[in-house]
Amino acid sequence: MTPPPKTATDPAVLQWHLNEAADADAVSDAGNPGPAAPAGAVTRAPAAAAAEPTRAGDVTEAEAGDPAGGEVVPLRRNRDFSLLWGGAGLSLLAGRATAVAYPLTVLWLTGSPGDAGLVGTALLLPQLLVQLPGGALVDRWDRRRIMLGAGLGQALVAGAVAALLLSGHVWLWALLAAAFVEGTLGVLHQLAERAAVPAVVPAGQLPAALTGNEARTRGAAIAGQPLGSGLVALGASFPYVAALVGQLASVALLFGVRGKLQAERTGPRPDLLADVREGLVWMWRQHFLRAVMAAVAVSNLLFQGLNLAVMTGIQEKGGSQFEIGLVLSLSGAGGLVGAISGGWWATRFSLRTLVLGGLAVWTALMVPVAVLRDPFALGALFAASGYVGGVFNVAGGVFMVRVAPDRMRGRANSLAMLVGGGAMAAGPVAAGFALEAYGPTRTVLGLSAAMGLTALAALLSPALRRNPLEA
Repeated sequence: MTPPPKTATDPAVLQWHLNEAADADAVSDAGNPGPAAPAGAVTRAPAAAAAEPTRAGDVTEAEAGDPAGGEVVPLRRNRDFSLLWGGAGLSLLAGRATAVAYPLTVLWLTGSPGDAGLVGTALLLPQLLVQLPGGALVDRWDRRRIMLGAGLGQALVAGAVAALLLSGHVWLWALLAAAFVEGTLGVLHQLAERAAVPAVVPAGQLPAALTGNEARTRGAAIAGQPLGSGLVALGASFPYVAALVGQLASVALLFGVRGKLQAERTGPRPDLLADVREGLVWMWRQHFLRAVMAAVAVSNLLFQGLNLAVMTGIQEKGGSQFEIGLVLSLSGAGGLVGAISGGWWATRFSLRTLVLGGLAVWTALMVPVAVLRDPFALGALFAASGYVGGVFNVAGGVFMVRVAPDRMRGRANSLAMLVGGGAMAAGPVAAGFALEAYGPTRTVLGLSAAMGLTALAALLSPALRRNPLEA
């Protein structure tokens, strides 16, 4: 569903990428001669996606994409986009590395899966608490300042954790606080960067720009997890020192962006609480979407527990932190391949079929994890799980851009990420206590049983039988 293992990194995460899909749809709706719709896109929009009236203060993506109205240059020569892409990429890479390092650091220093789970939950908790207000703030505040402030804050947090570990005085409460602040700043940074892209890229180039962003996110996930775990193996403070350097380099690149990262808004500013309430009411009425999100939320929670169980099982067998990073990295690689081939699946199967099939496949792949400890065998299972998650990204993005009205897509994005990311926050701490009580094997078997029950509930759900796009 940042920040931390989220949506792009976890095999169960269904990241909707609503902004990306919305941008592509806006290009098509505006009549621009842009690229064709992505494979699997449903060409007939439902009644819910009918044209919405423009309210005071609304700014279209076409207006924001080329604010200067000047000559359009190739994307590779777009200086502001290149700096934004690179700066956000360095911040993502640093965040992925520390997301693995936090629980590994605690696990290796204390030997307690429960404490490691607490730190993992602290890192993910902002996904539950910050998404909705954060989405509103990036529309109200200067997005460049948000990213610069978040990057500097993440650098300070990384430096403080490195100094703490080098001093030899490690307090769990300090690591919990650092992880929570790191996760909060990561959420704000990613929300601001995602919203800023249309301001520096012409509308006709948005699909290519957002494809590059997706590749960057997947690449950061693939490289960041073995980087973080490998640096922990060299020394507990190493990943945080590297994150400090990476975040400062990110800030330096973002300072070079010249253009405005958001268009000027006119008219009265909508009331924040009223907008949030309207989004909640709309989401509650989407029965099919709510059923899909519920299945995804449970899956996210279970996979966070599975990740910690794999870490604990490999440690108990004398494995290294790098082996853990290898397993998680292969999961990201599988997700990348799944995203590339997602269009093929979306054109041949309904979203309900993909959801039910994916849950069943995840259940079957979870069971062997209970007894396997070889990193290559585990990596193969996680790669297959990540592949399913990558397919979900494409299918979910197509569905969301068709079912959500244009002016509702931002709030739908925040709500979807809130549900998926919020569920992830409970996974590590619950799994940590289960691992201490029952051990890795029985804990993974329990997670597998829960995934199987989720698949059965989805199969029997009446809401999943009525896809509004197929009505």
